[in-house]
Amino acid sequence: MTGKNVFQENSILDLNPSSKSELLQTLSAEAARRLDLSAGDVLKAIEARESLGTTALGRGIGLPHTRLPGLEAPLALLARLRRPIDFEARDGEPVDLVFFVLWPENAPETFLPALSDICKVLREPQVPRGLRQARSPEEAMGMLREAGLVGPAPGRP
Repeated sequence: MTGKNVFQENSILDLNPSSKSELLQTLSAEAARRLDLSAGDVLKAIEARESLGTTALGRGIGLPHTRLPGLEAPLALLARLRRPIDFEARDGEPVDLVFFVLWPENAPETFLPALSDICKVLREPQVPRGLRQARSPEEAMGMLREAGLVGPAPGRP
């Protein structure tokens, strides 16, 4: 499993957190709900990773990620924020696009390649620009599909 198919139909547009902490709480709760996990456990794992250093990539993009024990399959959420927030990025830019990635702890060999796939796609300026302008979650997912991060839409080859 690489970065492809991790996002599926998991985009949330126009979140309005007031801080990085609130954003991580919100995304942890959403991921936990989708995976039937404890929101507290997801948040604790994400915060432990963030304590090692920011996961801001620069240019307004954040990639909070962690591996979780007991997780059967990866989950990634794309969140676009109404207003950029401080994410302690090295370039000083606030973040408005967030790729929240949870990976099974028992699949370490595919974790870094998946993160690399995501980073490669995000280095192309047209992808973040398009995601910032997307008018719907479906449009955002279509852009990630075209970029190779999402498999075919349900019902399509």
